Amino acid sequence: MSTLVESRPVPKLRPRRAYRPTTALAQSVEFRGEMMEVSLTDGRIISVPVIWLPLLHEATPKQRERYEIGGGGVSIHWPELDEDISVAGLLAGADLQSA
Repeated sequence: MSTLVESRPVPKLRPRRAYRPTTALAQSVEFRGEMMEVSLTDGRIISVPVIWLPLLHEATPKQRERYEIGGGGVSIHWPELDEDISVAGLLAGADLQSA
């Protein structure tokens, strides 16, 4: 038995820039009970359980309040905790525990 494999040219991939959202940008962060709520500039609010974010889960309320919004709203950073979260990851429903 013989198998004939037809070869096809492989298309060249052109480099692309990383996706940078223009409407889904972080505006503020609030903690309500066991949830973290990220308000976006387009009016949406993303809520995730704080337990998904071990460093924030263990942080004090004061430490959680000291965050910075980076990249014009594409990420949130807690310098004291060395914790970074991207808005794109939150919107995609990324498994934050495996990151």
